[in-house]
Amino acid sequence: MHVPGSGLDPYVESWSPGAVDEDDVLSPAPVAALSALLDEPEPVAAAGDPLPPLWHWLYFLHWPAQHQLGVDGHPEHGHFLPPIPQRQRMFAGGRCEITAPLRVGAPARRTSSLSTVTTKQGSTGELLFVTVRSEYTQGGRTCLVEEQDIVYRSGRGAAQHPADIDTVSEPRSRDVWQLPLRTDPRLLFRFSAVTANAHRIHYDAPYAWGEEGYPDLVVHGPLLVLTMLELVRRNAFRPVRSVTYRLRRPAFAGERLLATGVSTDRDATLRVATHREERHATAEVTFT
Repeated sequence: MHVPGSGLDPYVESWSPGAVDEDDVLSPAPVAALSALLDEPEPVAAAGDPLPPLWHWLYFLHWPAQHQLGVDGHPEHGHFLPPIPQRQRMFAGGRCEITAPLRVGAPARRTSSLSTVTTKQGSTGELLFVTVRSEYTQGGRTCLVEEQDIVYRSGRGAAQHPADIDTVSEPRSRDVWQLPLRTDPRLLFRFSAVTANAHRIHYDAPYAWGEEGYPDLVVHGPLLVLTMLELVRRNAFRPVRSVTYRLRRPAFAGERLLATGVSTDRDATLRVATHREERHATAEVTFT
C-alpha cells in the first residue's frame, strides 16, 4: 500500500508490463487525411510509396470503448500507462532510427516494450518519466526503431481564467527553411481525430484552463514535431536516417507558429517558434 508523502516510486516499483505485438495494414486513408490537414492538394503518398518520417503515428491507433475513458479523455487503463493517481500525461520527446521507410498499403507489425521508468523532481513537483521502445517491421525486415519519452505527474495544475491569446504577432527567423502554421480549434480537432487522441486539452477550452491549468487549447506535441518534419519533406528530398525531437514549451490555439530549419548535406536542425518563445519544439535530423 502506498504511504502518503512517499512519492511516486511505490506506485511503479512492481509495475512491469510485458512486450506487445500489434499489426496494421498502413492504409492510404490516414495519409490522405493528414495531407488534407496540412493543405496539401493531394495525398503525399499512395499505396506502395514510402511513408514520410514519423507518419507512422497515424497507425496502430487504439479506440477504447467510451466507458473506458477517464475524465481527461485518455484511457483510464492501458498497457503502458503507469498506475499513479490523478495521472496527467505530457509528451516530452523521442528518437527514431530509420533503416528503411515503411510502405503505405503493406502489412506491418509493431513490437512495443517498456524501456525505462524514472522519477525526477520538477518545478511543479515529482515527475515520472516513462520511455517506451517500439520496433516496426514490414515484410520480415526491421524498418525503424523508436523510443518515446512520456512524462506523468500526479494531480492537476492550478485552475486558470482564460487568457487573451495573441493571434496577431508573428515570429521572425532568418533560417532558410520556413513553414508557418495557423492553429485554431478546427485544426486541433481534426488532428485529434486522425491520431485518435481524445485528450480534452486539445478541444475543450474550459477543461484546459479549469482542470489542467492551461490558458487555452493546447497544440498537440506530435503536430509540432510533424510540422518540423514537413520542412525536411518539402525541402531536403533526401532519405532520413534518424530523428531526435523534444517538446519544450506548450503552444496554444490561435498563436501564429513558425517552423524553421537549417541544413547541411548530412543533417538538419529544426524548431517551432511563436512571437513569445523561440523553441516550443526542436528536432535534429540526419540523412542517409
